[in-house]
Amino acid sequence: MISYDLKKPGQDYTTLIKQIKSLGSSWCHALESTWLVATQKSADQVRGTLKSYMDANDLILVVNVTSDDYSGYLEDEVVKWLRTHM
Repeated sequence: MISYDLKKPGQDYTTLIKQIKSLGSSWCHALESTWLVATQKSADQVRGTLKSYMDANDLILVVNVTSDDYSGYLEDEVVKWLRTHM
């Protein structure tokens, strides 16, 4: 799971999002600033890859989600992705 806060107003997310999508075999844009990515990379490797596409004051959280124990109110396509990949 990748979640971020980009602090600079008017920030162009295009390159960052392209990099997120390229991290693994499958991805899902779960919430406004939260992505789920099926990848073999470690959380530290993912953060390291994305760091160069972010400003120094931006924030990022990368978590290796390995359990199918989840709950939430999400769009149907997100729930389908979770059921397929968890």
